[in-house]
Amino acid sequence: MRRPAGREPRRLTRWWRRRSLRTRLTVIAATAIAVSVFVALEVGIELLVWELRDTAEDQLRADSRVLATNAERAGLAQVQLPPYPGSGRLVRVVLPDGSTRTPAGQPALPPVSERAGRVARGASADLMESNDDDGYLVYTLRAGDGAVQVAARVADDSPITQFGLGMLLIGLLCVAGGALVGRTVARTGLAPIDRLTAAAVGVAHTRDLDADIPDEGGGEIRRLIQSINDMLAALRDSRRAQRLLAEDAAHELKTPLTSLRLNVELLIRLDRRGTLDSALPAESRTRLLNDLGAQVAELSTLAAELTDLARGDVSDESTELLDLADVVVAAATRARSRVPDIEVALDVTSVWVSGRPAALQRAVLNLIDNAGKWSPADQPVQVRLRAEGASAVLEVDDAGPGIDDADVPRVFDRFYRADSARALPGSGLGLSIVQRVVDAHGGRATVARSARGGALLRVDLPAAAPPTPIARPTAGDDSTVR
Repeated sequence: MRRPAGREPRRLTRWWRRRSLRTRLTVIAATAIAVSVFVALEVGIELLVWELRDTAEDQLRADSRVLATNAERAGLAQVQLPPYPGSGRLVRVVLPDGSTRTPAGQPALPPVSERAGRVARGASADLMESNDDDGYLVYTLRAGDGAVQVAARVADDSPITQFGLGMLLIGLLCVAGGALVGRTVARTGLAPIDRLTAAAVGVAHTRDLDADIPDEGGGEIRRLIQSINDMLAALRDSRRAQRLLAEDAAHELKTPLTSLRLNVELLIRLDRRGTLDSALPAESRTRLLNDLGAQVAELSTLAAELTDLARGDVSDESTELLDLADVVVAAATRARSRVPDIEVALDVTSVWVSGRPAALQRAVLNLIDNAGKWSPADQPVQVRLRAEGASAVLEVDDAGPGIDDADVPRVFDRFYRADSARALPGSGLGLSIVQRVVDAHGGRATVARSARGGALLRVDLPAAAPPTPIARPTAGDDSTVR
């Protein structure tokens, strides 16, 4: 059965990918050295062949000039040709009639070629020929009325063979040495990676995020170690934040849950005794049920804020270009529907930003809710939005007592509530959510004292260019949303 043509390359690729990095480096180093050695071998042999041929041609020319000089002195027919010594060069005299003379005992040379005959007839001065069939290199030189020829056998490639075998042996030794060197270099170069892997495995097994990996090596290895240490630091911060959130949530949930449990147990106990109506008059029972409803609402709000805060920056909501004035108006409307007694005075202008609409609306709503807790019944919460340079500036102020200087640094901390706010409803998470949303949008949240003596919470967000130049009317100067 014939296998598909592309299966073998894919199988080789899978095999290669399963090899360790150390093995890959060793194979690559050995292959590179092998290719280099064998290319050098081929080039060396070619250069040797050319050099031997050039040497042989130079020797033939020199011998031919000596023989031609003697032939011109004594004549082609009378020039003395010494007997063939049994090895070495071969000579031949070509007479004007086309006949030839050779030394006694000399092996027969190939017949005189047509081109060599033209040299003997005076058509050209000399000619270098190579006879591949017999392995002769023949040089023909014009002399007198004919020509002289000197030939040498160049088919004897024993020097080349010996050179090639020597180079092949050296190449094999170089390949073996290259593999050994590549293995050593790979082991030495990857030693920091091995230690890094061992440290990472140790962290994974022990779950000890405080174990920083020692910073060693340089270049890419050092950057990799620093990146992993930064990742461990981020994980430590995340775990610490989760622990603090869980501890703070447990502390904040304890009081309302205890109160809720006590009230419910009281109702159950009185109901079992059949003394519910006598022990709790209608007015007290109504007040108790109202307390239960308020405590359930407080727990629901706390659970929602904890969920929102625990999500951090993870959100499915996409960023879009939006008019922050629309977000502020929608948040004020929601605040009015949630707390009918709250009064919000809007002074907003169109300012475009790039952000997540729901997150920004939640932040504005929390700012208004926080201000509504402190504003007197006859004083509205003032919300102002304007463009200031390259920023969108949102200000929410109330006419309450303001924030003490000692509390200002911790206003945006999770679960932090000033002593004066302990009796007010809330979880202490609203402004923390505001801080998180503002940070996620590249902005800044600050606290100051308003002109009315209350708290002034200011949010600066990076402004964006509107999609089209739209002349948007303001929502109204000092208008009131009821």
